[in-house]
Amino acid sequence: MSGPFAERVREAGDWSDAVDRCVLTYDERFLRRKRLTCVSGFAFLCDLEKTTSLQAGEAFELSDGRLIEIEAADEPLYSVSGPNLARLAWHIGNRHTPCQVHSDHLLIQRDPVIGHMLEHLGATLSEIDAPFTPEGGAYGHGRTHAHEHGATAHAH
Repeated sequence: MSGPFAERVREAGDWSDAVDRCVLTYDERFLRRKRLTCVSGFAFLCDLEKTTSLQAGEAFELSDGRLIEIEAADEPLYSVSGPNLARLAWHIGNRHTPCQVHSDHLLIQRDPVIGHMLEHLGATLSEIDAPFTPEGGAYGHGRTHAHEHGATAHAH
């Protein structure tokens, strides 16, 4: 391989002094091998051993020892609120839709089909642009994708 490449990801809190940042959406943070471009324009090849769900605050370790911070990009989301947040969260989970849980609202990627269902259940939706860092799977990792998108579930 020519040029720097990343075969390793350092966990949040296990590194310091990143030389650059790589801003990625939730979907872009699920990868194994891909050419990535940093905020500065610096590009490198990410070549991980297996497909990985990257988290904001982690860092790519380049072959030359430099670190590139992973940052969650702003993306189009629905902020979901309503009188019975637990019920709304259940319906979101039942459709295998990634969800970021807060005490007074939920965040999901904008999807008109899911949005309509939630409004029918009494939810209030607000369109926002924000970083998306949804909950992991039942065992603290892994991803699922909505059936309506025709994607398959990913397990680690």
